[in-house]
Amino acid sequence: MKWSDTREIGEALFDLYPDTDPKTVRFTDMHQWICDLDDFDDDPQKSNEKILEAILLVWLDEFE
Repeated sequence: MKWSDTREIGEALFDLYPDTDPKTVRFTDMHQWICDLDDFDDDPQKSNEKILEAILLVWLDEFE
């Protein structure tokens, strides 16, 4: 997975943390969780707030 795979990353976070409300997660924590995903293979420095927001919206959609 790359940072551009926002849907796939958001779904993976939901699968790993199904009981975690995404609205309570700090971007710094979410960034680390994404980098720790087994299938994630991208430069951690290439993320930005816009990408993290897009991932968060997917995760929130899955959560609700």
